[in-house]
Amino acid sequence: MNNQRRLYIFLCFLITLFCIEKSLAREKNDSWTDYRGPSFNGISSAKNIPTAWNDSTNVDWKTQIPGKGWSSPVVLDDKIWITTALDEGKDLRILSIDAMTGQLVHNIQLFRKNSLQEQHPLNSFASPTPALEKGKVYAHFGAYGTACVDVGSGNVIWERDDFHCEHEVGPGSSPILYNDLLILTFDGVDVRFLVALDKNTGKTIWKKERNVDVSSHQISARKAFTTPIIAEVNGDDQLISVGPHIVAGYNPFTGEEIWRAYFNGFSASARPVIADNMLFFNSGFSFSSVVALQLGGKGDVTEDIMWVNKKSNQARGSALYINGLLYMVNTGGLAKCFVAETGEELWVAKVGKQTSASPVYVGGNIFTFDQEGLATVFKPGKEFKKVGENQLPDGCMASPAIIDDALFLRTKTHLYKIAQK
Repeated sequence: MNNQRRLYIFLCFLITLFCIEKSLAREKNDSWTDYRGPSFNGISSAKNIPTAWNDSTNVDWKTQIPGKGWSSPVVLDDKIWITTALDEGKDLRILSIDAMTGQLVHNIQLFRKNSLQEQHPLNSFASPTPALEKGKVYAHFGAYGTACVDVGSGNVIWERDDFHCEHEVGPGSSPILYNDLLILTFDGVDVRFLVALDKNTGKTIWKKERNVDVSSHQISARKAFTTPIIAEVNGDDQLISVGPHIVAGYNPFTGEEIWRAYFNGFSASARPVIADNMLFFNSGFSFSSVVALQLGGKGDVTEDIMWVNKKSNQARGSALYINGLLYMVNTGGLAKCFVAETGEELWVAKVGKQTSASPVYVGGNIFTFDQEGLATVFKPGKEFKKVGENQLPDGCMASPAIIDDALFLRTKTHLYKIAQK
């Protein structure tokens, strides 16, 4: 009897452990709260994303999106959030869509602007991706304003539109959440600074100027559009941010600068990638390099730059790090693979035409998305191995979100839920 009881208890333990593991796996795949995902790196642990689709095949639903915006979808609790701009950019809104049905749930006007800055044709007035957490979503439109919205009621909790920055070609840096802070990036042609707000009230906690001399550069070479990333370095969290001609690490609680490194480049929009205590970032345009920096130093750490690859590496989309290899897609639709430790370029392959969206890695495959609707799927590795190509009627400026076994893909006109039929 005692043996039977022990067996029963053991079986109950195994079942409980299995349920916990399933629950954790579900939790890991049911949110995409940042434009690069919950781990900020474009990698998902989902398994069954289809590798083949078109406008009707493996499409669960598609919903037309009003206005124009390149912000990427973020998802939590079966609700998708994106921003958009109507009336040629004067009407700035946040939308929510039911992830199961594709139905529009909220269409909320956040700001109405009568005066607008110049806008590049490749950009939009709603390009920064919202930051999302339980109960709240934070929409950011660069110098045009930032707002916190209750995800249930759609009511605006707080808003700010008092940070001035001349973007010159439009905003691009997305907000990030860290503890009780919402951190914003303003790298304009006139001013360059980071600011942390109390996420609950919108009040300023700290503001940090870049303090980099760009006077020798022409006006158009003084800006950037990157989104920072939080990383643990030497046991402490650092806010790592790429600006024009400079990358720096900051104390995320105070804004105090810990280190900086100088490089040649501006108009960078690709988010940095961190792996094996190394930072990988794209320098932007004109010089167009991929740069690797050893983390851990203080002060001016320019000498800690490990390697620089200058071979036509201009990119708007962020890179992927997978098993010691770094993958990126440049603006011309060329996918490239580098050895992360040395910067050696292993291969180059054409995966589309003009490309702005960031690639994602899911189900053992890398997915890329160009501006004319072509999605290319290939295997990571030291040789390029294409899995397939998929065409939609319109192209992508935004990067996708991945939830469970579905890919949420925003084109210039629609939001798609792509899932295996």
